[in-house]
Amino acid sequence: MSPNTLKIALAASVALNLFAVAAGVTVIVGQARVENRVESQHRGPRVPFRMMLESMDPTVRDRVRQELRATAMASRPDFDEARTARRAAIAAAGAQPYDADQVRTLLEQSRAAELRGRSRLENDAVTVLGTLEVEDRRALSVMLARNGGRNGRRGDARRNRGDAPPPPPPTAAP
Repeated sequence: MSPNTLKIALAASVALNLFAVAAGVTVIVGQARVENRVESQHRGPRVPFRMMLESMDPTVRDRVRQELRATAMASRPDFDEARTARRAAIAAAGAQPYDADQVRTLLEQSRAAELRGRSRLENDAVTVLGTLEVEDRRALSVMLARNGGRNGRRGDARRNRGDAPPPPPPTAAP
């Protein structure tokens, strides 16, 4: 074979490989989109909580907002305690000497505090739902879902606001 023929064959081979890679990426991305679409159909439409409240009678809406806000404020110390205990567990896990029992105890305290807060939120939400008409109760019942309400706005900002413990200093390699 002549050098020109080899160059043409190499170019054709590279082009064919690039086409195959592009087709593979397209299939993978398309499959992910289909899976997301199917999952969202099973979940149902995601309606922001504020939009659900907007469809309610203004007096009922204001009462529900006040009661849910009061519940959130009342459960806040539990969630603060859970975050503090988890941060302490992280710090203890990186400490020298390592105390596994202390880390387990702190994580247990964190879980217990989070469960107390979640329990308070859920019990008060059930109480609020019991005061509503069927249509309003049906619309607001999604707040009992365990998705935590973190939709990327406030949750990420709170996690990244800088009050987490600093990472441990790097240790010198032996």
